Amino acid sequence: MTVIDFTAFIGRLATASGETILPFFRTSLGVDNKGAHDFDPVTEADRAAEAVMRRLIQANFPQHGIVGEEFGNEREDAEYVWVLDPIDGTKSFISGFPTWGTLIALMHEKMPVFGMMHQPYVGERFSGDNGSANYSGSAGQRRLAVRRCASLSDATLFTTSPLLMNEADRATFGRIAETTRLTRYGGDCYSYCMLAAGHLDLVIETELKPYDIAALIPIITGAGGIVTTWEGKPAQNGGRIIAAGDPRIHEAALKLLNG
Repeated sequence: MTVIDFTAFIGRLATASGETILPFFRTSLGVDNKGAHDFDPVTEADRAAEAVMRRLIQANFPQHGIVGEEFGNEREDAEYVWVLDPIDGTKSFISGFPTWGTLIALMHEKMPVFGMMHQPYVGERFSGDNGSANYSGSAGQRRLAVRRCASLSDATLFTTSPLLMNEADRATFGRIAETTRLTRYGGDCYSYCMLAAGHLDLVIETELKPYDIAALIPIITGAGGIVTTWEGKPAQNGGRIIAAGDPRIHEAALKLLNG
């Protein structure tokens, strides 16, 4: 089967998860903390959305593997593996802000070949297959393309929060932030989608899990951007991540990150 064969099914996953999540949004839902030291919230919406996606995958593709944030891994060495983050940006979700989304990635032989970010509250979907990327939402449908940016001094940089970084990484991030035209915080998965859409130039983060980034790689790559670790290696396993719309600022940022 090709990735094209999975496109409609990924749409079904997004629709089902969105219908599961929306009744919980901006309600007084309970919040559990799964973090040992820091606040790492999880809600019934997270669990219910991942559960409904898992049931659909298991019913339609029982031979496929699943890697999910809430319910762990199944057959993660299978040829095809689904990587699921039911609500990326749970802190925004529980605060009532719509800067969260459901991340759905399809891996083939451990490489992300299709990704989607679905935001059901505002009705937006960003998708990509490494060769192209697309937007669908209230503004209609269109191809996504990163913007050119030759210099860090002209760049807009995003990170969810430097407080999520350890002290050394925060200092390194600060060196890059000092060189950019604009640095903003927040966004979670939306920052990467806005990079793919050509509205910002650079996203730098640390401590990401595979389900935080796998779906976003085919979107950014399909829009003409680049995603790697801080060491310039493939990013699908998470860790310290840098995404850029222009290879020139990716190279310049890497030099500062490893200087």
